Amino acid sequence: MTRIIAGFAGSRELKVPKEGTRPTSDRVREALFSSLDAADLIRGSRVLDLYAGTGALGLEALSRGAKHVALVENNAKAAKIIKSNARMVAHSGGKESGSFEVRQESVGSFLSQSRSLWNLVLIDPPYSVTNEELELVLETLSRQMTRDGVIVVERSVRDPLFTAPERMKIIRTKDYGDTVLVWLEIVDY
Repeated sequence: MTRIIAGFAGSRELKVPKEGTRPTSDRVREALFSSLDAADLIRGSRVLDLYAGTGALGLEALSRGAKHVALVENNAKAAKIIKSNARMVAHSGGKESGSFEVRQESVGSFLSQSRSLWNLVLIDPPYSVTNEELELVLETLSRQMTRDGVIVVERSVRDPLFTAPERMKIIRTKDYGDTVLVWLEIVDY
């Protein structure tokens, strides 16, 4: 069972596609969002959830006070479920809820068209996404982040660590069993 952990939609259960997604475990999401909350990186932020799957990461941010969340997922069935999950979360918050958009398209297509600046980007790519592909995504994002923006990438601990683009640096890595979270920030403006 995948659920929203905290905020106005806390404990609400999310629908999960039968195949093609690998939702972030509650334990990892709880640790991630505790750190994000402690650093005051969620409330009022513009959040981008790439390779959204169920939408659990972006919708957790929405429940905790993000101003706007964009969820990008290429798989049509998963995108349909994300829309349903997003409506349920937003409805739970009423007037407290920020806005959301669900985009059914590839991450590359979305980023090539986006003119928005993001405070927080959450990336949980499928295992099939190579480090080279991920590095291209990060390079594009390096021009779409606010000055104090943070990116968190979820990968398997078995994957070699990717290289941060020139305008970013890795500021933290933390293992949670088979999962590693890699935190990056912008360093050059």
